[in-house]
Amino acid sequence: MTDDPNRLTLGGDTALVLIDLQTGILGMPIARPAPEILAKGIALAGAFRARRLPVVLVKVAWSPDGGDMPTSNVDRPGPAAAPPPAFSEIPAELAALGDAVVTKRHWGAFTGTELDLQLRRRGIHRIVLAGISTSAGVESTARTAWELSYDLVFAEDATADTDPDSHAHTFGKIFPRIGKVSSTDEVIAALRSPS
Repeated sequence: MTDDPNRLTLGGDTALVLIDLQTGILGMPIARPAPEILAKGIALAGAFRARRLPVVLVKVAWSPDGGDMPTSNVDRPGPAAAPPPAFSEIPAELAALGDAVVTKRHWGAFTGTELDLQLRRRGIHRIVLAGISTSAGVESTARTAWELSYDLVFAEDATADTDPDSHAHTFGKIFPRIGKVSSTDEVIAALRSPS
């Protein structure tokens, strides 16, 4: 075992949280190819499952009547109506029996959901976070997780945004201040190494 303080270590108190890797969002124009982001998410999830560590798949969905959608009294409103149910489907190749699935109705995965309960009851203190989109769902979730005192690791190459500048800003300016920026390969290697 090395004494390198920068070496990524991941123990049994770590969970993987993947944000919005769902059919509708994977179909949007993002700065990295969606199949690449999905493949990285699948690799991360497989590594966590192999260590019997929690995998949490977060998706965004709203009621058919749209009554639980965020306010549209903003300069750049989101969709005017709830998307069809297929929008929120998690690809079959990503999901596995035993994964926790959390449905959110805001950008962040903690607001109005049971994510914090699901993590704490499993003894989780560290989250590896990835998904789409960097500057909205992933960053909002990360900020709240940090405020709730979770340790954070970000798999940069398993995260994407619709805007490359927003992705670069979040990973260059925000995430280094609230967690450790890493890669899919580094996370998987840390899971295989003794902590």
